Amino acid sequence: MAAELYDAGGIGPISVSFWRFLTGLGLLLAAHLVRRSRRPETALSLRATFAANPRRALITGSGLAVYQTAYFASVQQAGLTVATVVTLGSGPVLVAVGARLTLGERTGVAGTAALASGVVGLVLLMGGADGSTGPAPLLGIGYALLSAAGYAGVTLLGRFSGRENAGGAFESTVTGFAVGTVCLLPMALLEGLVPDMERPAWTLALILYLGAAPTALAYTLFFVGLGAVRATTASVVALVEPLTAAVIGILVFDERLNAIVLTGTALLLFAVLFLAADEGVGRAASRRTSDPSADHGQHQSRPAMPTKD
Repeated sequence: MAAELYDAGGIGPISVSFWRFLTGLGLLLAAHLVRRSRRPETALSLRATFAANPRRALITGSGLAVYQTAYFASVQQAGLTVATVVTLGSGPVLVAVGARLTLGERTGVAGTAALASGVVGLVLLMGGADGSTGPAPLLGIGYALLSAAGYAGVTLLGRFSGRENAGGAFESTVTGFAVGTVCLLPMALLEGLVPDMERPAWTLALILYLGAAPTALAYTLFFVGLGAVRATTASVVALVEPLTAAVIGILVFDERLNAIVLTGTALLLFAVLFLAADEGVGRAASRRTSDPSADHGQHQSRPAMPTKD
């Protein structure tokens, strides 16, 4: 949809991000007012949420702005397929590294294989990019890596905040998008804020869709989920997007991937699958550790049964 908005609206990646954020923020604010009117005793105020942890809101908002804007710039320079695969293929790898260093989430053999596969895949993508998918593929891959870094930072911060129970996930999403919108406005004004209105209905529909489905709704669910699962798990769910983007890029936008780029793409996606396997091993180990019957079973004559989720 962002690629289509470039053509329909004639605006750049920063302005696309700004309109997406502004529309999503408006919808989130409307939902917040409804929540406050129906459940005034449980819905947190936005002012209280921001005051409770302003650093979280500032980092989340700026991280989201970097993540989305750099991704849109990558699509513009490297094409939809390469941009999405690099962003959402390397993002989980960066999350896994960051989760190990900051959250103590360990990676096993599969996690190590994921890192190796991700690095080799990126090298192949950079070496095999030949301009068949976009005007400046190497620059686009650089933007995609910047986007992945922003994605990893927001994911890790959301997971850490979920552990600490620092405010409501929904209210934190609203404040984060408010910060991101403010961050994007000056740069969007410099780039060219107002879209062309040769096809006003189509342009407005694209902006509304970008603000509603993949922004207001998706990120609310994303941050709620981060409080309940490990950071690496949350990133694995995103695997479906690069696969979908590759299909759309080839079938709709007539992008062509050579053998080296296809191999690099496959290795990046395998990296995410390795992380999923590592996640499963980690959860199994956690269940064994937390199962009291493993050490203090009531019936010593039978093996301990694993707990069920």
